[in-house]
Amino acid sequence: MVVFFPAFFFIPQKSFPGANYPFGSRAAAMGNAAVTTSDLWSVHHNQAGLASLSAIQAGFHYENKFLVPDLGLQALALAVPASPGTLGLSYTRFGISRYYESKLGLAFGRMFGEKISAGIGINYLYTYIADDYGDSGSLSVEGGFITQPFDGVFVAAHIYNPTRMKNVVHYGVPFPSIMRMGIAAFAGDRILAAAEAMKESGRKTVFRAGLEMGFQGPFYLRAGVASGPVQTSFGLGYIYGKLLADLAFTNHQQLGYSPHISISYILR
Repeated sequence: MVVFFPAFFFIPQKSFPGANYPFGSRAAAMGNAAVTTSDLWSVHHNQAGLASLSAIQAGFHYENKFLVPDLGLQALALAVPASPGTLGLSYTRFGISRYYESKLGLAFGRMFGEKISAGIGINYLYTYIADDYGDSGSLSVEGGFITQPFDGVFVAAHIYNPTRMKNVVHYGVPFPSIMRMGIAAFAGDRILAAAEAMKESGRKTVFRAGLEMGFQGPFYLRAGVASGPVQTSFGLGYIYGKLLADLAFTNHQQLGYSPHISISYILR
């Protein structure tokens, strides 16, 4: 136990155990105010966003939490448009060989008319602890919608694990239930402002806001902020043909910086 558990005590309490770890560097740079956005990483943030994708896309994400070697988060994502909607597949793993949490997710999003999309997801959550502490698996569900009440303005909501499935190896502690609501607006084609509120069961409401600005052709500059405790973020995005690369840095008020990198490719 002394070999691997001390590193995990650095994790904020609200993220342990059984956290629904966000992934995608575009979202991270914007304070994770991403419940309204539509991209590959909608497999996590809001499955309704998958409905707007028109091509097969696959990606990889890595985050090193607070620059602690043992606190690495890896994620894979795949989106496949198929009538009448888009299928999504994701996998995340957080931790080390002697303690880790993973989530395998299957998602689906589709349009309902021109202004509304909705999506659902089902996940298999797995926790492993070495030294005879055991392992456990359980299922969770999630879903959300995105609507466009005005041109360039989007409103969205998403709920994760409303049934509060329990984590057996953590003494039956329920996985968190998380509700998110947000709004985003485009100014032209290359400026996006987004804001959202997130309420996790048993925790205070967290507020997030982010800004994305396109400049110099394929480059994007992003920044964001989140409360509870205050975290700031910034990052860059770059598009080269069918390749999308995103880099982000988040700064926790007490624990310091975490770098994020995501790379995705449009297959066709």
